[in-house]
Amino acid sequence: MVDEKVKIPISKPIIGDEEIRRVVEVLKSGMVAHGDVVNKFEEEFSNYIGTSNGVAVSNGTVALDVALKALDIGEGDEVITTPFSFIATANAILFQRAKPVFADIEDKTYNLNPESILEKITPKTKAVLGVHIFGHPFDVKTIHEICQDHGLILLEDSAQAHGAEFAGRKAGSFGVGCFSFYATKNITTSEGGMITTSDREVAEKCRLLRNHGEVAKYQHAILGYNFRMTNIQAAIGLSQLEKLDKFNNMRRRNAEFFNRHINVEGLVKPVEIRKAKHVYHQYVVRVEDEFPMSREQFERYLKSNGIGCAVHYPTPIYQQPVYVKLGFGNSKCPVAEDVSSKVLSLPVHPELTGEQLEYIVQTVNSAT
Repeated sequence: MVDEKVKIPISKPIIGDEEIRRVVEVLKSGMVAHGDVVNKFEEEFSNYIGTSNGVAVSNGTVALDVALKALDIGEGDEVITTPFSFIATANAILFQRAKPVFADIEDKTYNLNPESILEKITPKTKAVLGVHIFGHPFDVKTIHEICQDHGLILLEDSAQAHGAEFAGRKAGSFGVGCFSFYATKNITTSEGGMITTSDREVAEKCRLLRNHGEVAKYQHAILGYNFRMTNIQAAIGLSQLEKLDKFNNMRRRNAEFFNRHINVEGLVKPVEIRKAKHVYHQYVVRVEDEFPMSREQFERYLKSNGIGCAVHYPTPIYQQPVYVKLGFGNSKCPVAEDVSSKVLSLPVHPELTGEQLEYIVQTVNSAT
């Protein structure tokens, strides 16, 4: 039996007195729905990312859905994306009655492989939806150039990449960025999302779509939805945003500790490529054949020793039952299939203590 004192969660939302104070202020104000606090959060978050517009919505999936709608992605269009992500990335394409086309990923970063994107482009391709997976930005420069050369729209699923950078620019500032503020993200609003863009027309359409298409009170110009963020969520977000760089620095510090001290044959540690700033939403190791146990055995071993861990993601999206039924089962992305069968995420969140970091390292290195 594991010592009851040793229980290390794989993730942990960090809510402090500042968040509680701001939420109480909103509750006391009586303005708990969408309002000025949301507007302020939009402004401060978009300023942080480096775009001229931020559009807050109810969650990260909605951010993807609204962004695709605002960019006029529709029936018959193809959107190239990754099979190695949470299913919401591809689902948002299906919501438009468009077709997700799965390109393979890179062996080291697990992000979209630009060469595979080039192989997937057809006359029907309208956009590329990349994911900054686990907090490591994809090769935005190369993929942005591909999009420019072929007249494609670039969208960035930045749900795991708040504060990540490529060549000195924040993830979410190259194309149209879509963020999630779910409880386990690098910052949270409990639920919530944000679209970032420097295209004023796209931002205005996103605002219409999230609020019933309303241009003035009871005047509705387009078919819209109720996808609004609340002042309560935004109040949490404002406090979290002030701490984001600190949180990310702590994640990077924890990851650097693991990189230095985890040393087991057959366990591949994450990389950070040149020009990239990894913010380690997850610290993901890959369990190769040389490792003394299988991934499933390793996962059980860690959990039996009180260390939270999880598989992100065990199945390429096109192998999910719903995608097989829809006819995507014949897709082939061999790197994604290999990676999904081997990866395991370890705790890297900012609340880890020095003692816990050492315990994780000791436990991992003792795996036999």
